[in-house]
Amino acid sequence: MHALKLSISAVLIATPALARDPILNLPIDCTLGEDCFILQYTDADPGPGAADYTCGPMAYDGHRGTDFALYTFDAMEAGVDVLAPAPGVVRGVRDGMPDTGFDDTPPEILEGKDCGNGVLIDHGGGWETQMCHMKQGSVAVTNGQRVGMGTVLGQVGYSGRTQYPHVHVSIRQDGRVVDPFNTDEITACGEDDGDEDDLWAASPAYTGGGLISVGVGTEVPEYEDVKRGGVGGKQFSAEAPALVAWGFAYGGQQADVMEIAILRPDGSELVRSRALIAKKQVLYFRAAGKRLPEAGWPDGVYAVEVTLERGGEVLDRIETEVWVGR
Repeated sequence: MHALKLSISAVLIATPALARDPILNLPIDCTLGEDCFILQYTDADPGPGAADYTCGPMAYDGHRGTDFALYTFDAMEAGVDVLAPAPGVVRGVRDGMPDTGFDDTPPEILEGKDCGNGVLIDHGGGWETQMCHMKQGSVAVTNGQRVGMGTVLGQVGYSGRTQYPHVHVSIRQDGRVVDPFNTDEITACGEDDGDEDDLWAASPAYTGGGLISVGVGTEVPEYEDVKRGGVGGKQFSAEAPALVAWGFAYGGQQADVMEIAILRPDGSELVRSRALIAKKQVLYFRAAGKRLPEAGWPDGVYAVEVTLERGGEVLDRIETEVWVGR
């Protein structure tokens, strides 16, 4: 993409970087790129479309915050803490909404409560942060309580208007949404313009999409099982009815390609499939495989490679191995 400086009159009015107070730490107890990732950024497009602060695809129209997501529902159930990103006073809490997400929560329960379970912190000077979609029963602070940076507020959940476990963090000054990655509203198309105009103590690196997980099984898994995690295996019988590999990914953009390859123990190709992503997708998965040959599967280690490509370049790749034999 062209390194073009584009001034955007954002639909969300931001505050100049010179007034950046507070300075924020990550609002989630995890390591980005290892057990969590940024699923969506604040929408920087002033029109009906959507774009993140690099002009990339990692936002949807009108999105008013940053989403820090877990890799699986199993991780959510195990428990991941939501942390106060800066010192302040708790000015609002909600708990008790079910962790059933948008699709399975009755509309009357969701009405006016898109945020689900959450915490609002007042940092002074008109600044506040709001954390949403927290786990039912996990909120650990009370209204009026003073919290320090890193205080545990609760845990990541699946409450409110959401379709994946994450904590949505909205930053506001005097009621106006501020993109913590881009306070000056100057978008560097196709690149991360560093930390000169953000609110982070240590700015998280920009990622324009990637692989969440890969797996291997004997059939195409159900999408809900892939999202939950823990499906697939590492060892299969020589008489397994099929060998199927899949990739689960986020931030899909039109014309992205997911390539899935399975290599036999001798290095020859069993499967090589290239799936074109037809439209922008926040989350998606693809699968490819082969049925059991008449002679059975050759014994040995099978290599699996799942690669995401964008514009002819590798965006992400995960490699794994499985054992097949008697």
